[in-house]
Amino acid sequence: MCGIVGIVGNSSVNQAIYDGLTVLQHRGQDAAGIITINNHTFSLRKDNGLVKDVFHTRHMKRLQGNMGIGHVRYPTAGSSSSAEAQPFYVNSPFGISLAHNGNLTNAEQLKEELFSVARRHVNTTSDSEVLLNVLAHEIALTEKLTLDPEDIFKAVTAVNNKAVGGYAAIAMIIGQGMLAFRDPNGIRPLVFGKRDSSKGTEYMFASESVALDSCGFEFIRDVAPGESIFVSNDGQLFSQQCSEHASYSPCIFEFVYFARPDSTLDNVSVYAARVNMGTKLGEKVAKDWADKDIDVVIPIPETSCDIALEMATVLNIPYRQGFVKNRYIGRTFIMPGQEMRKKSVRQKLNAIGREFKGKNVLLVDDSIVRGTTSAQIVEMARESGAKNVYFASAAPEIRFPNVYGIDMPSVTELIAHGREVEDINESIGADGLIFQSLPDLIEAVAKENPEIKTFETSVFDGHYVAGDIDQAYLNRINDLRNDSAKSDNEQAMSSGLELHNQDSVD
Repeated sequence: MCGIVGIVGNSSVNQAIYDGLTVLQHRGQDAAGIITINNHTFSLRKDNGLVKDVFHTRHMKRLQGNMGIGHVRYPTAGSSSSAEAQPFYVNSPFGISLAHNGNLTNAEQLKEELFSVARRHVNTTSDSEVLLNVLAHEIALTEKLTLDPEDIFKAVTAVNNKAVGGYAAIAMIIGQGMLAFRDPNGIRPLVFGKRDSSKGTEYMFASESVALDSCGFEFIRDVAPGESIFVSNDGQLFSQQCSEHASYSPCIFEFVYFARPDSTLDNVSVYAARVNMGTKLGEKVAKDWADKDIDVVIPIPETSCDIALEMATVLNIPYRQGFVKNRYIGRTFIMPGQEMRKKSVRQKLNAIGREFKGKNVLLVDDSIVRGTTSAQIVEMARESGAKNVYFASAAPEIRFPNVYGIDMPSVTELIAHGREVEDINESIGADGLIFQSLPDLIEAVAKENPEIKTFETSVFDGHYVAGDIDQAYLNRINDLRNDSAKSDNEQAMSSGLELHNQDSVD
């Protein structure tokens, strides 16, 4: 999962992009990058690390220009090489840069076609660079020095016809303008807004509406599935549907875990959706666990707090903050390597003993992926004196890998893969385990926007809405995502085997 930002302004946009990336930091902590256009030249800074660590005063001074895009990243195929930090750019035609959130499931096929047909070389293993080159090739086919919006939309239509998967992308074309486009299923989120100034209207695109809020932009709407929006150099905005088979199927895991609660995606308040999840799960607990004498509801911070509070209301049971979170530790789900995740849980959370001692505790989390964090938290609750520890997940059992841009681990590392609830419960050491049902989860989110009829729910049911997924593909990503492969990759990078050429402004 990544976060992207793009701004077409009337003055320097570097600080606004930085601010937008900062509030999207939760979407990726591996690398960050900003690219701007000034005097028909790209200025780029990108590297591994958090936004605050990648960009210093000297970088910001060089990132001049009234148009730019930014990116925060975590790797979806096991590589955290800074060579794959975004944005990417190509020199021909015109000079095009791109930042991308998602994953192309036919990236290898596209890469082969780029070489054999367009004679284009892709220098990394990133599908984002593949997407950029496919777009660049289609734009080059226009053979024009000045592009009309129709030329842009024709190129994006061709990209949508070729690319398979989930993607939201923002691109800049030197001398022409900025375009944003979204996959035909709308799997990955993308919103845009505007800001009026004395010099005219400015436009901003971002993965979540909270980035618009932080930069003072008024939310307009979501970019529709299959839609492309083009803002020309002179500030004119054009939009067009660029897919004949567009349909709304946003990733439901955005609302469960990734997005900030103060964001609105696809006309759904993330906060309201999580409250609805709490209502549904609370009702299920009341029905299925009526015999359990639960004394207190405690969330595992922070995503589950709103869910747990609503559950406590439904159950008429006290809600307590039993864990204190160290806000300077990253999200453990995103961290590469099992040992790093295990170590970080104890550093990340500390229990308040008096909230556990002698009580039957209901712990609430947004989801259970590997079970590593869940098992350690159950153990912490017991060490703090809990009498019984029950565990509730606001999401159903995660049994299948994600192929559309979320770095779900190797399928063999998913605790629910091939296991029933009783087996999972035994693995995490709880006295009882309950999961939200998939129909209830869908209803909880869809309640906020009834126009969405389907969601991308493959991690729960194995149904991949964009199609084109077979066992061979799943086997390949399984080999890339397991912790052993990630460990080998980290060792290779530490041995100096990567090509490092990331900072064109230093």
